[in-house]
Amino acid sequence: MLDFDQYISLSVYPCAAIFGIGFIAKRFKIRESLKFVFQASVSIIFSIIYFEAVPDGGAEGLAVVLLIFGILLLFMARKYIITPEAEASREKTYTSSNNT
Repeated sequence: MLDFDQYISLSVYPCAAIFGIGFIAKRFKIRESLKFVFQASVSIIFSIIYFEAVPDGGAEGLAVVLLIFGILLLFMARKYIITPEAEASREKTYTSSNNT
């Protein structure tokens, strides 16, 4: 069985990785769809690791949440691949609001 502090640390690692990918993607101006794919893959990888590596099913709930979040991110990436004009209009709005 996992202690509370171990469960918190298991929650922090994927969050740090996902936010880190978001920060790097913004810094290097990577497309939104590619960013979502990277974040989804990290989330799914952490989910698989937690299912397999944590003994006695201590992190099964967290693994399921990470798996669902990864699938959601893949759907978001698909949306940005299908309708790239939404991304372009969002970037225009962002740059025009920063110039004023």
